[in-house]
Amino acid sequence: METAPTVLISGAGVAGPALAFWLTRYGYRVVVVELATEIRPGGQTVDLRGAGADVVERMGLLEQMQGRALEQRGIAWVRSDGSRRAEMPVEAFDGNGLVSKLEILRGDLVEVLFSATRDSVDYRFGTRVSAMTAADDGVDVVLSDGTEIRVDLLVGADGPHSAVRRLAFGPEEQFVEPLGGYNAWFSAPDTIGLDGWYLMYQAPGGRNASLRPSHDPTTAKAGLAFRSEPLEYDRHDQDAQRRLLAERMAGAGWHTDELLAAAAHAPDFYFDAFAQVKMDRWSAGRITLVGDAGYCASPLSGMGTSLALVGAYLLAGELGPAPATLSAAHVDAALASYETRMRPYVERCQELPNSVERFLPESANEIAVGAAVMKWMQRWPLRPLAARKWFTTAESVDLPDYPVPPIAR
Repeated sequence: METAPTVLISGAGVAGPALAFWLTRYGYRVVVVELATEIRPGGQTVDLRGAGADVVERMGLLEQMQGRALEQRGIAWVRSDGSRRAEMPVEAFDGNGLVSKLEILRGDLVEVLFSATRDSVDYRFGTRVSAMTAADDGVDVVLSDGTEIRVDLLVGADGPHSAVRRLAFGPEEQFVEPLGGYNAWFSAPDTIGLDGWYLMYQAPGGRNASLRPSHDPTTAKAGLAFRSEPLEYDRHDQDAQRRLLAERMAGAGWHTDELLAAAAHAPDFYFDAFAQVKMDRWSAGRITLVGDAGYCASPLSGMGTSLALVGAYLLAGELGPAPATLSAAHVDAALASYETRMRPYVERCQELPNSVERFLPESANEIAVGAAVMKWMQRWPLRPLAARKWFTTAESVDLPDYPVPPIAR
């Protein structure tokens, strides 16, 4: 492997390890750098559906994912007193509704990907890309620990605030489009008794509070969100983010105040804007992007995991088996084909069925109407129309059958 072409991947979330899985199968030497000191555990629930699930099955990892899946009964929209406006059980739309038939904690999904690649990939934690110099025959990269490395291809899989994208393409403001709201995710005590249900509460003024199950019946995965124009805040100051969240969400009703108290001390607290990443191109020479770094569709889409897995599969497949020398012509052709195959899927996934306006309605009337729509779309004659419009997106890409060499034993 020391003489094989080297690919450096920045980011060990979903897209990075998934890409590393395929590239090592194709014979590349892969280095993954990750700013965190380890694979991040826990996290919120993500779904595996459509083409994303197909990719995991082709990896031979679907059974492991299923073994870690959460038992969930569906989603319910609740009033401030806890009574339910509407429900969508997991069986709705053949298991492809808002809660899918295969839901897994993000940390569990990443742990499966990491375990499948840890012996064949050079993972370097607590490290990030700090500088780069691109040439026709490679990219010279400087890492934050002072290491210098020459690679044949550099891939940014480092999320919507990608450092690789900033260094290679320009400032974040050029590519990140705010959608008009902010969201916080964290763990909280399950003081309600969710019994497998994902509960969502919407309050006038564009506010949303939610709780969904985790593996531990005493703990829930919580979300708090509010509608807003772009705000100035420090992305690295969680105390400031918690204060901002408390100001916007205080007194919203239901269990919101209890969730704010939990957010104040949650070790897995995460806060960010609802936004999409839109770029005319994801590649420049021997540098490319995959997953949220290049085409984040926002959590409102429910498609982030599928985009990461499909993007990694297509990028590796277009690169194909590692040649003795990875020429510029080979890279150019592969990256162009990757973008051609991937872009229609990205554009479809970025058409949000659950927009900020629907997720964060302003008035009590809008909240009531939204719940009624969710109830009636599950019934004839609206059900087949709703299924085609909103619940087939994950399947809207044809995955080529790339010839992949067997794993070396």
